[in-house]
Amino acid sequence: MFNNQRYITRGIDAEIPFELQVFMWESISLIPEPDYLQIFKLEPFGTMQRITHEQEQPPFRREYLIPSDNPITQKVYIIDSDTYSTMLLASEY
Repeated sequence: MFNNQRYITRGIDAEIPFELQVFMWESISLIPEPDYLQIFKLEPFGTMQRITHEQEQPPFRREYLIPSDNPITQKVYIIDSDTYSTMLLASEY
């Protein structure tokens, strides 16, 4: 899973810094059994960017803190369809 063609939506391109996009794609590779739906909650934590990465089956949850000059608040989905993977804002779903 997630080793195929990757796409981002206009919302991702406009709202999510490229470095965070790369971080989220790479964090999926750290999961032993990734589900087709990955959920990322982005929120400020002082001067840090908190990223909460979750999936439902099998249950998985991990938090990351990254230094950031401009932390953002967004919810991002990455969905794998076996032929391609798409990163989109939850509001675009």
